Amino acid sequence: MAEIISIARLFHKYSTGEYQVEALEGIDLEVRAGEFIVIIGPNGSGKSTLAKHLNALLLPTSGQVLVKGMDTRDPARLWEIRRTAGMVFQNPDNQLVATTVEEDVAFGPENLGVIPSEIVARVVSSLSAVDMTGYQRHAPHLLSGGQKQRVAIAGILAMQPEVIVLDEPTAMLDPAGRAEVLRTVRKLNQEKGITVVHITHYMDEAVHADRVIVMSEGGIVLDGPPRSVFAQVELLKRCGLDVPPVTELAHQLRESGVTVPQDVLTVEELVMQLCP
Repeated sequence: MAEIISIARLFHKYSTGEYQVEALEGIDLEVRAGEFIVIIGPNGSGKSTLAKHLNALLLPTSGQVLVKGMDTRDPARLWEIRRTAGMVFQNPDNQLVATTVEEDVAFGPENLGVIPSEIVARVVSSLSAVDMTGYQRHAPHLLSGGQKQRVAIAGILAMQPEVIVLDEPTAMLDPAGRAEVLRTVRKLNQEKGITVVHITHYMDEAVHADRVIVMSEGGIVLDGPPRSVFAQVELLKRCGLDVPPVTELAHQLRESGVTVPQDVLTVEELVMQLCP
């Protein structure tokens, strides 16, 4: 698969008066088209700062971020970059701008100058993709948290991005809402081939990713398939992270002398190991 995002030696420094904080320290990362990547890390590790670089909400202090070959520091390419990489934030209420669902989803394409007939088609298609068909006339503020977040995702889809960056989109949702959003994101990746970069602090949301990237203190400490990353239980704990409950149980069993593989990720796998 071809690279769609390429990051080289990315540093980002926040400055407030006389104080400076190095939020990102020499990040090197490549994202291939069609991948589902999950980024995890403790608070303050730089996850959200990195996410905002992927569609030029933040610009490098030094280093380079290329989105489909376009340098995020080039102001002439700003809108094309943001059309390529759409972003969904933590609080859906901060992204809903209209009085009905269809108007909200249409907002992005309207601002891109898309013709009305095409906007209508995109609204219908985007709501169908997130399983919100039939909600066109509903008021967004009356929807559940999970439904609001799916409408926010539909609004991004209506701009036809190739990448969706989700910055902790399930942090404010209950378990049912989390499940709705994750099901939607996986469907978009698997059925439409949209590249997904998902930032989260829920370890179980990373289990089905193609790659898991672990950040700590502004750098990347692990990058690989979920099985290999979550097998590093002690390293993850030193970074201030938990591991999926099943992985933690398997780790405790190994510590007690029970023969269990390091790369167990699901309850079913653990049961098969214990009761073959």
